[in-house]
Amino acid sequence: MMDQPYMMIGYWSAWHWIAFVLFVTLLLYPIGRILARIGFSPLWSIVALVPLANLVGLWIVALREWPRDRSGSR
Repeated sequence: MMDQPYMMIGYWSAWHWIAFVLFVTLLLYPIGRILARIGFSPLWSIVALVPLANLVGLWIVALREWPRDRSGSR
């Protein structure tokens, strides 16, 4: 009975990988767009997946001078 495919715990099916890619895309795409607008490379959005680095990155973005602030229009 343990030889059934649905009973195997160590293996991921194609649906798991599809869900993972979908989740990562839905998470990283908007973060990359925001980072591109404020002058960072969109590749920095990968930091959002690293547990403590995402908090550090969030603080860096929050405390950085934004392009709208540089233009002088408030």
